[in-house]
Amino acid sequence: MGYTAIAAHPSRRRCAPPQDEVVFFVVNYVFQFGTVWPEADKLLLGTWFTLRLSTLAMGLGLAVGVLGALGKSSASRWVRALVHGYVEAVRNTPFLVQLLLLYLGLPSLGLRLTPDQAALLAMVVNLGAYATEIVRAGIEAVPPGQIEAGRALGLRPHQIFRFIVLVPALRIVFPALGSQFILVMLASSVVSVISAEELTAVADTIIARNFRSFEFYFIVTGIYLALSLAFQTVFAAIDRFLFRRWSAHT
Repeated sequence: MGYTAIAAHPSRRRCAPPQDEVVFFVVNYVFQFGTVWPEADKLLLGTWFTLRLSTLAMGLGLAVGVLGALGKSSASRWVRALVHGYVEAVRNTPFLVQLLLLYLGLPSLGLRLTPDQAALLAMVVNLGAYATEIVRAGIEAVPPGQIEAGRALGLRPHQIFRFIVLVPALRIVFPALGSQFILVMLASSVVSVISAEELTAVADTIIARNFRSFEFYFIVTGIYLALSLAFQTVFAAIDRFLFRRWSAHT
């Protein structure tokens, strides 16, 4: 059986560019950042929502982390197992899935949350798992001799934990906690999928009206960057003027 080679017509041949040649495609897109300024008040309100949500999640998540760290050092095997299961379940599943489970799954059990409540609960649960391991590492770094010295001074167990264990532990791990806090603030943009009130959700609502996606998401990106830098500055100030001064007087 023979085969006949058929040559393509010269007019149908495509001239491919050399492999080392960079091809630029010019898009006729007119940037209109002027459409952003009339919506500046809404973006500022969304920024405030993000700040409020993130600050609440940081405080409550840290409290959950401290309780979790105590649970991991508990004498009860069941308590340790329960806390360990919680930490592993949260740290090894996506935050988006956790959010949808709380918002869409809990109503099946008779517990219905508003989008803002579900967003806050998901952020606290997520941060609490990571904070548990961070605070536990700080507690284990406190020298046992300090605890024995507190007992020798006649301090009560809650006084020993508060002044001799918890504060030094937080001072040791505060940089790691600060980084985790910022990650939680950035992850707050995910809660826009359930229409919780925050910056990304506000931007999505505006874009649905004017279709200027690039301009608004560009500005929103800058706002998140500014928030991250602001939180870094605040956490550095807390570390410098609170923990280091406390350390200097002890």
